[in-house]
Amino acid sequence: MSLRIAICGIHIESSTFSPHLSGTADFEVTRGQALLDRYGWLGEPWAAEVEWVPLVHARALPGGAVEPAAYDAWRAEIVQGLGEGLFDGVLLDFHGAMSVVGRQDAEGDLITAIRSVIGAEPLVSAAMDLHGNVSPTLFDGCDLLTCYRTAPHVDVWETRERAAHNLVDALARSRAEGADRPHKALVHVPILLPGEMTSTRLEPARGLYARIPEIEARPGVIDAAVWIGFAWADEPRCMGAVVATGTDAEATDQAARELARAFWDARDEFTFVAPTGSMDECLDAALKQGSARPYFISDSGDNPGAGGADDVTYALERMLARPEIRDGSARAVYASLFDPEAVARIGHLPIGSPVSVRAGGRVDGRPPGPLLLEGTLEALADDPDGGRVASVRVGGLSVFLTSRRMQYRLLESYRRLGVDVAGADVVTVKIGYLEPELYEAAADWMLALTPGGVDQDLHRLPYRNLRRPIFPLDRDATLA
Repeated sequence: MSLRIAICGIHIESSTFSPHLSGTADFEVTRGQALLDRYGWLGEPWAAEVEWVPLVHARALPGGAVEPAAYDAWRAEIVQGLGEGLFDGVLLDFHGAMSVVGRQDAEGDLITAIRSVIGAEPLVSAAMDLHGNVSPTLFDGCDLLTCYRTAPHVDVWETRERAAHNLVDALARSRAEGADRPHKALVHVPILLPGEMTSTRLEPARGLYARIPEIEARPGVIDAAVWIGFAWADEPRCMGAVVATGTDAEATDQAARELARAFWDARDEFTFVAPTGSMDECLDAALKQGSARPYFISDSGDNPGAGGADDVTYALERMLARPEIRDGSARAVYASLFDPEAVARIGHLPIGSPVSVRAGGRVDGRPPGPLLLEGTLEALADDPDGGRVASVRVGGLSVFLTSRRMQYRLLESYRRLGVDVAGADVVTVKIGYLEPELYEAAADWMLALTPGGVDQDLHRLPYRNLRRPIFPLDRDATLA
């Protein structure tokens, strides 16, 4: 087919309620062959005859808003690369919930910059997270949009392949048949919910996303996608969205309307993926005689996997206030606090050394702020995500400290610091819904409604810029 397609993207989820700023050092940047090597499907027959041109891809753990200089540099690199040749299409591999300081629609800004250099003719296909946002500007600038269909996200690479395959197919139809550009339809759904209320493990999200394969199999439909939206950014584009693309306008419009109506009609059915409570209520349940072990507690308000600063100490303080944890009669783990300064202070000491170090509360300083940890250095390690990491034992509690923000979602990360979670009574982890390995390891769990930049109680967040009314903040919201 002799098609030429560029690959690029800036992938991050940004909480505007977190004081953390995401800079260049927070991102893993990939270019050239290393970027192409990310995509295992490039050797498939449908992709093999395409010239895939890698530009730049920057990806970071969710965090606060991106520093403008970092974003501007990558946007300029993408624009420059696109201006150095002619392209039939562009594959955009990004999240969809990036915020940049001083801007209201980062992905809309990026697609506008891309169109300014490639013009209107090339097709653009976007692969996104279902917690991204679809602004009118982003929708107008793309020809094909799709997103994950699972939460937790186990179909990330499948989604990227689908976006690429849809793009190649559309370009092939255009060349072989002189076909028009894909038809597309967008319906915004005035719903804003935290991801922990919309896991596809449970209804109604499970049933909503289960409808997509049947809808996209209909004649004239290429793809159908449902975006939950991102609840922790205060921007007008943050809300639910449904996009359908197809070769038939009527079938495409019907698909979008049908899915949007199903989403809206289920709005009162969304509930948290686990029992919820305050941190103290969660600890009461976890430490109760006869509770299943290990008992996991999600410190959800400071979840770095959604953009939390990863150093709020509220949940840790509540754990240290428990006599049975302090005296060692209960074995507990706290994962984790981001504090490179604290790690540097103790990282040179021999294992077993007594330590006294203040940790946490340096980025997000909400109460109680930095906590004094007086205990024993029980482990040091180098973690591919957290950098130099340390475990400080205080009574029966192992407190993990990290040099980089990270989410303790993999059991290997615990083992690296000498902890087998199966032997713990209580494991508190800065996370929302439990990722697959933790979900399998947990004998029981609760989601603590803790404070932080990704507070699950949206009514406590100081929204100023959302399009209102929106459910559940406004019970009078309606679907247009």
